[in-house]
Order: sequence, then structure tokens, then C-alpha cells
Amino acid sequence: MCAEIIEEFQKCHLEHPITKFFGECTELKIKLDRCFRQEDVFIWQKALKRKANFEQSKKLKERLQALRKETAENDS
Repeated sequence: MCAEIIEEFQKCHLEHPITKFFGECTELKIKLDRCFRQEDVFIWQKALKRKANFEQSKKLKERLQALRKETAENDS
């Protein structure tokens, strides 16, 4: 997601070795920071969803095991 901005930022630093210290690349830096924040949020959302899916899967597995046990007891 942020790869293009990173490339632009690096290019800016290469093309402006002195003026980069005086704000030449600041706009790109701000864009890059925003992009990284968005990626962090996206990663956290994915992690939370993954955890919720895991918990749901765990509950389903427990229910299936209980049903199998119940079925096995009824067949005996």
C-alpha cells in the first residue's frame, strides 16, 4: 500500500540532499506517516478478525465433539 509513497520519499531525499533538511520532502513524509497509520489499523483489524474466527472455530469444534460423544453414547 505504501510502497509508492516510500519510493517517492526516497527519490525526494536523493534528489534534494540539502533541502530535505529544510522541508523539501515534508509533504511526502506526512503522506507516508498517514499511510503507515492506516496499515497499522488494517493489520489490527485483520488480527482481531482472525482471533474472532479462531474463537468461533474453537466453539464449533467443541460442539461437534460433544455431538459425536452424545451420538456415540446413544448408539451404545
